[in-house]
Amino acid sequence: MPPAARPTRRDAIRGGAAATLAAARALAPALFAGCSLGIPPRAKTVTVGMLHSQTGPLAMSATSLRDIELHAIEGINAAGGLLGREIVALAPDTRSKVDLFPKRARQVLDADAVAVFGCWTSASRKAVLPVFEAAKTLLFYPVQYEGNESSPSVVYGGMVPNQQILPTLDWLAGAAGGFRKKLFLVGSDYVFPRTANYVAKKALEAGARGLKVVGEEYVPLGDRDFSGLVRKILDSGADCVLNTVNGDSNVGLFAALAEAKVDPAKIPVVSTSIAEEELRSILPAQVKGHYAAGCYFQSLDTPANQSWVEGFRREFGYDRVTDDPMEPAWCLVHLWKRAVEKAGSFDTAAIRQAFCEGLEFDGPGGRVRLDPRTQHTTKYFRLGRIRSDRQFDIVHASPEPIAPDPYPQVAFPGWSVDWTKDGVTRGPEVDIHGDV
Repeated sequence: MPPAARPTRRDAIRGGAAATLAAARALAPALFAGCSLGIPPRAKTVTVGMLHSQTGPLAMSATSLRDIELHAIEGINAAGGLLGREIVALAPDTRSKVDLFPKRARQVLDADAVAVFGCWTSASRKAVLPVFEAAKTLLFYPVQYEGNESSPSVVYGGMVPNQQILPTLDWLAGAAGGFRKKLFLVGSDYVFPRTANYVAKKALEAGARGLKVVGEEYVPLGDRDFSGLVRKILDSGADCVLNTVNGDSNVGLFAALAEAKVDPAKIPVVSTSIAEEELRSILPAQVKGHYAAGCYFQSLDTPANQSWVEGFRREFGYDRVTDDPMEPAWCLVHLWKRAVEKAGSFDTAAIRQAFCEGLEFDGPGGRVRLDPRTQHTTKYFRLGRIRSDRQFDIVHASPEPIAPDPYPQVAFPGWSVDWTKDGVTRGPEVDIHGDV
């Protein structure tokens, strides 16, 4: 078949061969089948689940995860499937509602999903955790998070604080970041921002960075009124901001910063949960010059990344962008595939045993290794400065991938995890709200 005739996602939508993306956005649970190239007629299928918000304040970020996971599955199916089976994805809309995530998780598991990819916020991940632990099934979670958690039922593909928050503090306090002295913490009011900021405060208290926290504020998820909070930032004398706000609240935050004429050269904002997808909804003039900390940016200049970006945009439209955490989501699908092939089975216990034997994948952002002790992945740390075209100039990158540590001792002394041995070792209980 010539390349021009290759079926695409758009062809499938027009032909009605699978439930459409439009149906998903209309709130209905949707069943997605990958392209059938390479799959024998009437081949057996295997079901996976996806838990992503396609409506509500988190849809701005989470819908792209569904799309990139579908793209990965289509590629696997086009190459012949997995263990001779065609992968079918069940992707009901979780509607940005934490209480809906466990219901949707049970829905896809009741449909015999052998693995599930999804969740955005830590609140949603924690809400579904008991469901997966009871079912002894794996959740593959692609988003950066706060650490302080390990479960045999979760594979964590995003960055943890020692891979994202702590390198950001080092950069701000160093010459490249301008030797910043006064840090203001702003976040959405739920577990990730509060715990990530707790780790940041403990690290600054224990280190010699010369950087101190001069303010800390939280807003409800989905809130867009930041005028009062920006005034507090200016009154504090802060010369930098660590932003852990999530979802479309960032639209309000940067609008308020621009209204107050906050100069990113004087008070740079470094965001943990803003990437190219979110920038599509923010006016460039309001955010240009500020920063984001992540493991991947679309502007990464490598042949592997350029090929990946081109493939995604060819399928989903040339107005689309790739971002972090789309890259970890892509890598997790392929790490699961490699684990299944190594195990020769879709059984969770066999797959977890395959983790112990070592798994690596060359992703668009570089090589990723799944650490069997923590079930977290190695990550490059990259810092990007926002451009007027809603892309990033990568101004800093770690020379090597950083090993994951979900329990940095500066914040969680005595805690550790090793799933190849005895699991979680508990230290003293930590109250993250004690100094909030």
